[in-house]
Amino acid sequence: MIIKLKFKSLFIFTALILIAGIAFNTLYSSTQLVSAGEENDFIKWVDFRVSYEAMDKALNADINSIDEEVKLNWVEILAYLGTRYGGNFARYKAKDMDTLINKLKNGESIESLTKDLKHYDYYYEAYSAVLGNFVGPYEIQVKDENDPSKKVWVKKYGLKVFSPIAAGYGYGHYDDFGNSRSYGFKRVHLGNDLIGSVGTPIVAVETGRVEALGWNQYGGWRIGIRSLDNMRYYYYAHLRKGHPYVKSLKEGDIVYAGDVIGYMGMTGYSTREDVNNINTPHLHFGMQLIFDESQKEALAEIWIDVYRIVKLLHRNRSATTYNKDINEQERIYDIKFHNVE
Repeated sequence: MIIKLKFKSLFIFTALILIAGIAFNTLYSSTQLVSAGEENDFIKWVDFRVSYEAMDKALNADINSIDEEVKLNWVEILAYLGTRYGGNFARYKAKDMDTLINKLKNGESIESLTKDLKHYDYYYEAYSAVLGNFVGPYEIQVKDENDPSKKVWVKKYGLKVFSPIAAGYGYGHYDDFGNSRSYGFKRVHLGNDLIGSVGTPIVAVETGRVEALGWNQYGGWRIGIRSLDNMRYYYYAHLRKGHPYVKSLKEGDIVYAGDVIGYMGMTGYSTREDVNNINTPHLHFGMQLIFDESQKEALAEIWIDVYRIVKLLHRNRSATTYNKDINEQERIYDIKFHNVE
């Protein structure tokens, strides 16, 4: 009797193993077919660890080469080094970039230099998603040297994105990406906190479309802006109680890089709207990369460490002034892009 029971149990166990195997094989085959489809062939993860020093040096090389025979591309430079370092810029040495730049200036192409680098295409696509629209030609207003009361338009090439904190306002920050957070549920911090004063004008880093505007119990009053190429989603949170945004701002609006969009505050960590539950006034600033719309609001979201990017953007800050007629801060010097209506 015992032998029969053992045989029966073994038979059932074996049958379950076979069924599970068939199911797994079917699922695996299906997954392989789906993932092989072009519509699902996109980057699933980016660990952006490019150092400030490397970005700063590559950016200057790009800008300074605008009138030279060989025009350098800072994203290509960083992607090449990223491939060589396996993405770990703790290994970065300035002489490595100098060697690459010299080769490019002496006639070698980035294609020839990277043809044997297996993962270069990945790093170039990933770094382009982060930095690809940061540099280029634009026109901006400046003070007229002959008449300081007037402004004139000048053409420029360089960094065309701005610090999220307006010019003239102090702030402090450190690399807090990945730190623990416990409100609501245990999670990690997916941005950079810029600590300052309530009412500090917050500006749009990049030209884009307002996708989110309103209350979120974690971020308080927050704004979400999508870049026009749809690759980057900028998140600005914990805005001011009572007057968080520029009043005319609404979902669907296009905002330009450097436009005032809201004001620093302490809101959030509450299911009730317009509540200050944050101890220190600060802006939570985050950047999400989106290679496919399935990544927009899902477990597969890609948030990157923007601490070093914020350091880079500090060199380009939008000057603002108070307009008492509308009770808002607004930019002083307007900007125009050739690829934006």
